[in-house]
Amino acid sequence: MSTLPPLPPQPAGVPWPTQAWPTGPLPPGVDQTRLARLVADAFEGGDPGLGETRALVIIHGGRLVFERYGAGVGPHDTQPSWSMAKSITQALVGMVVGEGRMDIHAPLDVPEWRGADDPRAAITLDQLLRMSSGLRFVEDYVPDHPSDVIDMLFGAGKADVAAYAASKPLEHPPGTVWSYASGTTNIIARALAEAAGVAGDASAYGRFMTDRLFGPLGMTSADPKFDDAGTFIGSSYCFCTPRDFARFGLLYLRDGVWEDRRLLPPGWVDYARTATPTPPTEELGYGAHWWLGIAGEGSFSANGYDGQYTVVVPDLDLVVVRSGRTPLELKLNPQRWIAEVVGCFRH
Repeated sequence: MSTLPPLPPQPAGVPWPTQAWPTGPLPPGVDQTRLARLVADAFEGGDPGLGETRALVIIHGGRLVFERYGAGVGPHDTQPSWSMAKSITQALVGMVVGEGRMDIHAPLDVPEWRGADDPRAAITLDQLLRMSSGLRFVEDYVPDHPSDVIDMLFGAGKADVAAYAASKPLEHPPGTVWSYASGTTNIIARALAEAAGVAGDASAYGRFMTDRLFGPLGMTSADPKFDDAGTFIGSSYCFCTPRDFARFGLLYLRDGVWEDRRLLPPGWVDYARTATPTPPTEELGYGAHWWLGIAGEGSFSANGYDGQYTVVVPDLDLVVVRSGRTPLELKLNPQRWIAEVVGCFRH
């Protein structure tokens, strides 16, 4: 029996934000004094440990109830996703899985793994989505440190990010060790393109993303980036306005349903938020290309470098988006700040 908290439906009488966000006041019981202090900490220099906060968008009950932007930033300015793009990739995978064109439990057909007796040929899509493929990949963001992710995005691998990641050897048997690795998402993004019939064609891939996800949600600002091989760089690059990231979060809060139309297959959001075994050193839990627990038990989130967050809190019917630039050594501070912001809604 599932212990996941239920996902609330769109309240009756609240329009979907496909064209524009319906607005409303903060709900009764919110600790507005505490919330004001936290906002001042982020936007007025009250807590320099947060780095630069560019945007805070809060959705409650399907309505935009709070919004604040930093100096020189407005609601129509796109912000980087960084690794929040991984969760967008997960949504697109769900669509083709629901059509029977991909199977999460079957070994993924990857060209680099087709050699005789290649042990990587056993890696499943599920293991990749759960960051448990066993592939060796160094996820380090410090300049001058050995880093596969930096080499993939900016160096030897940037022309074909999936081929770069798929060339890595096994370090552990598939499914035995959790290790966060951006390369796995780009392997998935290329396999997704093949399943969707858009492999090698960035324009067709972009149209697929717009037709299936961005268009139905009204995410008009979405700007995904592709490598020279035509693959969506699903690990890192989909620029959006904070309001559009909130639309994406609302899709997951509503169990993959939008305007009474099911976009994600039944159970796909629960799959995303079902825990994967992770090391005890990890501050947060991990599901399938979504992080778990940032704002209390049952919450799940798309997290990105520099402090990008789209946080879904089912028990409060809440989506919180934070955009910013937070130095790597301070990366836990925005997580704690977001947890406090959400705490203002608990009573």
